[in-house]
Formats: sequence, C-alpha cells, structure tokens
Amino acid sequence: MMSARTGAALAGLLLLAAAALAPHRAAPPAHAAASSGPNIVFVLTDDLSWNLVHYMPNVQAMQQEGTTFTRYFVTDSLCCPSRASIFTGKFPHTTGVYTNNQRDGGYAGFLSHGNEPLTFAVALQRGGYRTAMLGKYLNGYLPRRHGVPTGWSEWDVAGAAYAEFNYALNQNGRVSRYGDAPKDYLTDVLAGLADGFVRKSAHGPFFVEVATFAPHAPYVPAPRDAQKFPGLTAPRSAAFGVRPDAEAPRWLHGIPPLAPADVAAIDKHFRMRAQSVQAVDQMIGRLRATLAQLGVDRDTYVVFSSDNGLHMGEYSMRPGKMTPFDIDVRVPLVIVGPGVAKGRVVEEIAENVDLAPTFTELAGMGPPLAPDGRSLVPLLRGAATDWRRMALIEHRRPFPDETDPDAPLLRAENPTSYEAARTAKALYVEYQTGEVSYYDLAGDSEQLHNVASRLSAAERQRWHEVLRANRECRGTEACWSAQRLTTE
Repeated sequence: MMSARTGAALAGLLLLAAAALAPHRAAPPAHAAASSGPNIVFVLTDDLSWNLVHYMPNVQAMQQEGTTFTRYFVTDSLCCPSRASIFTGKFPHTTGVYTNNQRDGGYAGFLSHGNEPLTFAVALQRGGYRTAMLGKYLNGYLPRRHGVPTGWSEWDVAGAAYAEFNYALNQNGRVSRYGDAPKDYLTDVLAGLADGFVRKSAHGPFFVEVATFAPHAPYVPAPRDAQKFPGLTAPRSAAFGVRPDAEAPRWLHGIPPLAPADVAAIDKHFRMRAQSVQAVDQMIGRLRATLAQLGVDRDTYVVFSSDNGLHMGEYSMRPGKMTPFDIDVRVPLVIVGPGVAKGRVVEEIAENVDLAPTFTELAGMGPPLAPDGRSLVPLLRGAATDWRRMALIEHRRPFPDETDPDAPLLRAENPTSYEAARTAKALYVEYQTGEVSYYDLAGDSEQLHNVASRLSAAERQRWHEVLRANRECRGTEACWSAQRLTTE
C-alpha cells in the first residue's frame, strides 16, 4: 500500500508539466513548518567515469529499478566548478567558480561570490528538512579552520582526504582525527555516518549527501578489496592511445605517444579505481537496505552520480580531466524512488545545474534563487515534451598550484581555456586561442576528428551565436531559452 508521504509526492509530480512552465516559488521562510515531502539520499563520487559502473552491482541494480540518464554532463570536468554548479544550480559564469584555486575558485571563491546562501541545502532546511553533508565539500575547505556552512543540520566533512586514511573530519564544529586502521577507511566511515543519520531521521523528511573521495587519485581501495580484479586493464576504446590528426587543437599536439610503461601504469591505476569503488557500491547497498528495513524506501529517492569523469590513455593522455571530451564531461546519473520509472533510459540532455532544482522540486518547494538549470522531474515522470538541446561546458585553465590535488599530471594535459556546446549530434568548442573544434558524433562518437573546417561560414556563425547565448545567460528562463536554441 502506498504511504501518505509517497502519495503526496506523487500527487505533486502529476502537475509537473504545468509546474515546469510556471514561475518558481520563493524559498519558504527560515522557520517554515516541517515538510511532508520525500527523503533524498545523494551519493556523489569523485572522478568516476561511466566505465567504472560495470564494477558496481548495486548501481546496476539501481539502473534496473530506476531511471538512467545517458546524456548527463557536467559544467566543467573539475571538482570545484562542478560541485558549485551542483549546490547552486548555476553555471560557472554565474557562480564565479572556475577552478579549485583561491584566485578564481575553490572554497574561498565559492564564499566570496556569495554562493553559500543560495544552495539547495538552504532551501531544503528552510522547508523543514534535516540535511546532512558527509565527506568532500569543496577544495580548500579545512576542517580545523572552517566551520559549518549555512543550510546543514549535520556536518561531517574532511579536507584533502584523498588517501582515505589519516585524515580529520569536522563533525558539527568539532574536529575528529582518524588513523590508518581498516576501520578508519574513509568511505566506510562515511557509510556508517550516513546510516546513522538515516536511522535518526527516519521520521523524515531528510536529505543526505554522501560525497566520497573515491575513486580520485591515489585510487586507494579498502584493504578488503585491494586484491580484486587481478589482471584487469583499462578499456581499450577507439580513443585509447590515438594520435592527434592535423586538425586537432594545438594543446593535444604536444602529447607524446603512450610508452609501454605508461600503459602499464594506466592499467594498474584503472584496476585500483575499480577496487576503490567497491566500498562506494557496498555503501549504496547498505543504505538502500537500511531504508527498506526502516520502511521508508518507498518514500526515498536515491541519486547516484559523479562530479566529473577521468581520461586514462584516451587521445594518448595520461590520467587527468578538464577536456571537453565525453570521457571527462559525461558521467553517470541514476535515480530510484517513488514514481520513477523502472529500467528507463533517458536520452534527453541533462546537466549538473539541474540537480539543485530537481531536489527542491521533489521536496515540494521552490529552488534556490534563480538557478540556471531546470528540474529533471518531468523527465523522471515522462512528462517532458520539448527539452533542452545542448549542455554548456565552461573551462578556465587553472593557475599552477602545487597544493591542488587536481593539478594536471605530466602529459595528462591542461587544455587551453574554452567554452563548449554538447548536443545530441555534435560537440562544438571555442578555445581562448581562437581555435575552433567541431565533432560530428553521427560518424565519430569517440570525438577523434575535428571537422570544423567543413562548416560553412553561416553554420560556424550560428554555432558561435548559440554558444555565446549560453555562456552569457543567467537565471532559469534565460538559460532555458538559450539551451533550447537550434544550430540549424
């Protein structure tokens, strides 16, 4: 039998087609009465590419039991810009967060541009939700120096805990130190904290984000998983080890061919990445089991995704990110929950700016202030008829910073600053150097051949105008109009 809370949620979802066209309501006042909306569990991984889902059976179970977005993109393949877009629903040109560094990004940049009061957490908490942030927040957040941001009821956040051991957590304002015992493995600690929060908050409604550091470098698996997948090698896609042709952008031409030692290192590290996501997958299984045990699974949405992908040998690049290619910007998004179609695949273009308004609409309230993105709830319900036609990707080449865990490795490459438009049929890129790339995905799904020279002057001008409209838009309606422009 359907619970009252689920019934209320579904009743609201039936009005989505009209709601998507109506002006969004302002966030409820800070002391709003408790909401009766559904719960939301959001698992956000770090640097997880689509090619790792094959090793995550609990995520595959979510795909069977829920909806998978196959054309879900991030606004930039870099931690802080992507996470800022997730929290606020805004593009980097609106958040002002372009890199992980303090000069034009990171935690300090997120604060200095006034983003903290504009997150989905603030909106949900004002609407009566208990909210929890666990794991990784933004680069530059220091547990011993910084406090608990606005909008969070529970706060258990680490700094640069990529090694998974010997880290500190700011736990609701108090710093706790963890060591190197197996029980201190960070992903497992986060799993326990998330499980405890769900149990304490089962009366609902609650929102919990579990942001793992896995599978980010140095790709440390849980000790119990360190011997799994012996002999596993990185996928040999058509882009693996490929050399740039004459029309490739100049930043690609300086990359030397992969040597046998490079390939061996890539294979080893891919195997470690597959091992490191085992604990993430086990955490998902544990949380879903807890939800079922407490009888709140039918009232809870579980969302799985990543902040960006990672290339490992594609285009001859050593492990890294920040490129406009799909291996870096197209990442998993899988959602299960009340009213979500089972086994459904959504091919419409979605982007991480859509998550904040999705969370707040699922909760039955308005989004954060003027998001650039659009709620995905109509797609979850199959009610969308005229959706966006492109995703906007904005990348600003980071300043050198030895403290940045995402600083490009040697020969991983750090592309020139660019803006890009990714449609269902093409990828169009404008670099700060004046170079232009265009990839026709109908015959080049791996984005290997830049055929910008084949565009007519009118076609190129139209792509330029559409991209400019997207990189200058601000707010829901303006950005929605820009993203629905055609390049014909």
